[in-house]
Amino acid sequence: MTEQKTAKDRALIRTSWVSTLGNSVLAVAKIAVGLLAGSMAVFGDGIDSATDVVISIVMLVAASVVSRPPSRKYAFGFEKAESIATKILSLVIFYAGAQMLVSALRIMASGEVRPLPGTLALWVTVFSIAGKLALAWYQFRVGRKIGSSLITANAKNMRNDVLISVGVLLGLAFTYLFDLPILDAVTMLLISLFIIKTAIDIFIDSNTELMDGVKDDGVYQKIFDAVERVEGASNPHRVRSRLIGGLYMVDLDIEADGDITLAEAHDIAARVEESIREALENVYDIVVHVEPAGKHHDQEQFGVRPD
Repeated sequence: MTEQKTAKDRALIRTSWVSTLGNSVLAVAKIAVGLLAGSMAVFGDGIDSATDVVISIVMLVAASVVSRPPSRKYAFGFEKAESIATKILSLVIFYAGAQMLVSALRIMASGEVRPLPGTLALWVTVFSIAGKLALAWYQFRVGRKIGSSLITANAKNMRNDVLISVGVLLGLAFTYLFDLPILDAVTMLLISLFIIKTAIDIFIDSNTELMDGVKDDGVYQKIFDAVERVEGASNPHRVRSRLIGGLYMVDLDIEADGDITLAEAHDIAARVEESIREALENVYDIVVHVEPAGKHHDQEQFGVRPD
């Protein structure tokens, strides 16, 4: 468990630095070219990349908090700092999208005649698409490997950035094709709506871990099946699972013969824990409580039991 956590912390920090440097280059390039070429869509895309830099900094801060050892006050450790950072990430993305939306509406409402954007805007957008694809692929790969909700959320944001840049490219193409500079502002408006939707999706998705839930309730059937495979263990009930930093924390009660010794009951509990670890990936901890067969109460307020 310690080695798994250490590897996850290192991966989170490394990925955050890669994201920070990559997005810094893209943000500076797009903001500069957007201003020089007179493209509000490219400028807006650059602002979106600038928010990604802020997000990466939030990831670095979260990584430093997550790596702290458990304390008396936080006996479960600091893994949920990652979920809090994901929530902050969604708010930063939403703010950027809302700002872009307001700017686009102001430009469209002003009726100001704007010149066509320079062709340099096209080239920096193509460069942005290639860079964002590389960053999104890298973060998806690392996020799935270590089970990090924060890295995966940022990877989704990067993937959406690719779609945004593709939208900018198409918007520029139609702007040149129809000789209508207003289409540049319309593209910016559509981009802002897409960013806002992404922020809302990430915000909702992060609620699961903060509310001590699981994203896939099929985990419970895996736990029931794991208990069935252990001789001497029966009737799993009050089964509870939650996520801590993308890792499963599992609590459950099982029944065993009431006439066996304490050592035998402990051995059964240990084998149940081992069986569950084999059935689930990314396990934080497992707590198994053994009861004499037939002694549990049917009315249980908490937990899940087989149907």
